[in-house]
Amino acid sequence: MRQTVFYNTHLSMGGKMVPFAGYEMPVEFSGVKNEHNNVRNHVGVFDVSHMGEIKVTGPDAAKFVQHVTSNDVQQLVPGKIQYSCFPNGRGGIVDDLLVYMFSENHYLLVVNASNIEKDYDWLVGHQMDGAEVINESYLVSQLAVQGPDAGKVIQKITDTQLSEVPYFHFVEGNIGPVESVLISNTGYTGAGGFELYMSNADGPKVFNAVMDAGKEFNIAPAGLEARDTLRLEMGLCLYGNDIDETTSPLEAGLGWITKFVDGNDFIDRQYLEKQKEQGIKRRLAGFELQEKGIARNGYPLFSADGAPIGEVTSGTMSPFTGKSIGMGYLEVPFHKKDTEILIGIRNKKLKAKVVRPPFIDKT
Repeated sequence: MRQTVFYNTHLSMGGKMVPFAGYEMPVEFSGVKNEHNNVRNHVGVFDVSHMGEIKVTGPDAAKFVQHVTSNDVQQLVPGKIQYSCFPNGRGGIVDDLLVYMFSENHYLLVVNASNIEKDYDWLVGHQMDGAEVINESYLVSQLAVQGPDAGKVIQKITDTQLSEVPYFHFVEGNIGPVESVLISNTGYTGAGGFELYMSNADGPKVFNAVMDAGKEFNIAPAGLEARDTLRLEMGLCLYGNDIDETTSPLEAGLGWITKFVDGNDFIDRQYLEKQKEQGIKRRLAGFELQEKGIARNGYPLFSADGAPIGEVTSGTMSPFTGKSIGMGYLEVPFHKKDTEILIGIRNKKLKAKVVRPPFIDKT
């Protein structure tokens, strides 16, 4: 098992470590509910150094990234970020990712921790002349500083004017004593904030600077479990649960990152265009339980009259709202808002209602 540069710090702060994606990672510190609500109300820090960073450079870098990702890279400009996915050539998804554009000849692809080697091999397998693919995942550390006070914390320790960095944009600047940090206005929590990329050697200095600056804002570390409950409250897909090699981006509600535009000849374009024209047969949808219980991955979903219509992909008790929420694939048209469904939990079928994520009021 690998360890991030923050491993000993996690232990010293009471982190409960578990194996995850080949790393020993903190699943929680003070408890998922405390960590979750601290991020929603104040600011929390996640170690996300296990995520993958794959660099693409060369005169045909843009052409290559356009081919292997579903979104329209032509819409990017230097300093802008795009959410996208790698179609797998069979109508499914290799991975979802963020595409960072530095220039026409330089992109950074940030991929899921559990898929680093798979994604790298996929990219190398489709590599074209004029585009070099370099896996830098094990050289980079990353912290996600998330919550409504995250910007206030980071602004104290950077010369960068964060108000001038729009959502899904990035700059390179200092964090405390560290001069070269990629500061990204992104995150996986729906609570606002920034993700910071740095060399492994600089990781501890950046972490200490962030924690010192955040004391007045009730800053605290958060683990994997809170990261999962936060993303689920926002209805964000988790690879391996809500999307995988068998789910199409259209079925997953990711049509907005699947661009059928001129100049975007991406893998699976013809298949997905045909699927869009013919209509999908199932759709990822959110739901809230109307009875006491928690839906878990793999639990069956039924229509109100008891016919099987799908399966749960993610579920939890929302720490922020106290409601039991989840997502799952439902046969069309049972995915429509306010449809009454049943969830098979142990020997019971509990009532639930289809809702449209996010599960919390973003305002």
